[in-house]
Amino acid sequence: MNLKRSYLTIAIVMLSCGLCFGESDYENRSSLNIIYGINKNWDFELQEEFRFNDDGGNLYYQFSDFGLTYKGIADWVELGLNFRKIYEEEDDSHWIEENRPHFNVTFKGKFHNLDVSDNSRIEYRDREKKEDQWRYRNKFTVKFPVEWTSLKLRPYVADEIFVDLYGEHITRNRLFSGFSIKLADNTKFDIFYLWQSSKDNGGWDDVHALGTKLTFSF
Repeated sequence: MNLKRSYLTIAIVMLSCGLCFGESDYENRSSLNIIYGINKNWDFELQEEFRFNDDGGNLYYQFSDFGLTYKGIADWVELGLNFRKIYEEEDDSHWIEENRPHFNVTFKGKFHNLDVSDNSRIEYRDREKKEDQWRYRNKFTVKFPVEWTSLKLRPYVADEIFVDLYGEHITRNRLFSGFSIKLADNTKFDIFYLWQSSKDNGGWDDVHALGTKLTFSF
């Protein structure tokens, strides 16, 4: 029991410290996921996400993402092919679009009772006012072996890097810390803190966000 409390304390401290960093300016990010099991090997997934900046008061970014996931190779690997349509506010009166197909390989397993996963993504960015771009992303997630209360609240941490395949350098890093809550057999709710650092004009700009994700599985 002491070990479980330690895992929970670590996640709470990371989430609390992260929110303190974002006191001056922050974002809200909310997403809805629907996963439909076609059969034992194939899933169809649809995701909608909305991002609000200016201390959470202005919608500036929205995307719709859909695709198929194949799970028939082995229990520890999944393959996914998706398409994402993005709208981003350029100024107060104009929105720009981006089309982004992406291919994903996710490895899953256990390490000392921790659930770990590693997602590698190759995406092609068809951008309206910038040069098109190939980009690689890798997200490593650790879920702690504790389920708290009847809601089965479970802490996790994750880190994601973004690599420009033309320049071959890291352009963005995201650190996540949060909890997942099982609301029903087919419903899960996540709340998390996100600290994002992006390279811009030789320097690094930070974004601090409070995010939520509601997932329905059928």
